Amino acid sequence: MSEHTVRKNIKPGMQVEIVEKQNQRSGKLTAGEVQTILTPGQIHPRGIKVRLTSGQVGRVQRIIK
Repeated sequence: MSEHTVRKNIKPGMQVEIVEKQNQRSGKLTAGEVQTILTPGQIHPRGIKVRLTSGQVGRVQRIIK
């Protein structure tokens, strides 16, 4: 299980890279700061869904720290 697929590893204020829904095929990542965690469950195989402070929404692919 990867670090970015477990909800407890992601906290508001962390720097992460997300993939937005429209970029899933290309794999283009967007970096930013987590504002809100949107995934209700504790684990998600494709990454925890978050909203960044910029307003963008996507699944975490990498935690920058």
